Amino acid sequence: QVQLVETGGDLVQAGGSLRLSCAVSGRTYSSRTMAWFRQAEGKVREFVATISWSGDSTDYADSVKGRFTISRDSARTYLEMNNLNPEDTATYYCAAARYTYSAISPREDQYRYWGQGTQVTVSS
Repeated sequence: QVQLVETGGDLVQAGGSLRLSCAVSGRTYSSRTMAWFRQAEGKVREFVATISWSGDSTDYADSVKGRFTISRDSARTYLEMNNLNPEDTATYYCAAARYTYSAISPREDQYRYWGQGTQVTVSS
């Protein structure tokens, strides 16, 4: 079983930065691709970033490329967010892949384990 807990969400001004953290419990964390998704109020959940189980591969949504960075260590996955704008306001979710040693993917159905989310609000 894999359990995820996100922290780091906050209210920040446009142009500011935040670092989200996803604490992961479970023996298989090191073998699972991880991802961040977000859901703005009234909108569908969307892909933000993903990192492979080895940490060697990453991918980002076009809307965050050059501003967000995903990384991981032995116990947590992170999302560094810079130059935030109001369109980044959303609940951010951490997710762990359905299968171990899977490739990176922006598809929600490739992820089985989800955290409860952390709120990021960017004021203009």
